[in-house]
Amino acid sequence: MPTTPSLVTEHVVLVDEGGSAVGTQPKATVHTRRTPLHLAFSCYVFNSRNEVLITQRADDKKTWPSVTTNSCCGHPSPGEDLGVAVVRRLEQELGIKVSGIRLLLPEFRYRAVMTDGIVENELCPVFGVVYDGPDPNSNPAEVSRADWYPWQDFVRFVDDGGDVSPWCREQMVQLKGLGDDPLHWPSGNTADLPQAALYRSDHA
Repeated sequence: MPTTPSLVTEHVVLVDEGGSAVGTQPKATVHTRRTPLHLAFSCYVFNSRNEVLITQRADDKKTWPSVTTNSCCGHPSPGEDLGVAVVRRLEQELGIKVSGIRLLLPEFRYRAVMTDGIVENELCPVFGVVYDGPDPNSNPAEVSRADWYPWQDFVRFVDDGGDVSPWCREQMVQLKGLGDDPLHWPSGNTADLPQAALYRSDHA
């Protein structure tokens, strides 16, 4: 049984400009108007029909509440393998159990500022996974809805100015460069991951 988040103080890994770990900070306090650079990840869940699972963030999320975004995002705990963190977060947020995590964009980084001044500032490698299991059972504290969309429809939605999270918009530019078929995208080079990122190459 997953540990109840309310009983645990989650920490994120702080990093310097070179991607090396320089400390940790409680997740609950890290996002402010002066958010330090820290380690995170994003994941895109596809099925064998070339559909992508798109989510809407919960209304009471501290950063970008209610916004449409990719399948899942999160932060690895100190000392936690990124692949393990992705699998953990997909189960926590969407109630799905996956395997075969693939690294797609090892060097993705972004910084974005909300209208109230709260900052996201992350080294955020991007992963993909193919999932054909039961429908998601979303955690309402994290996700208000989750729906499958044909990948090319979502590409057009973003290209046409659809309202998505700033990290998703930036990631889409790079993901489109990998080709038209997500099921045949090449894997990213693990050597390009931030130095602070732990990742076994045998998650596939």
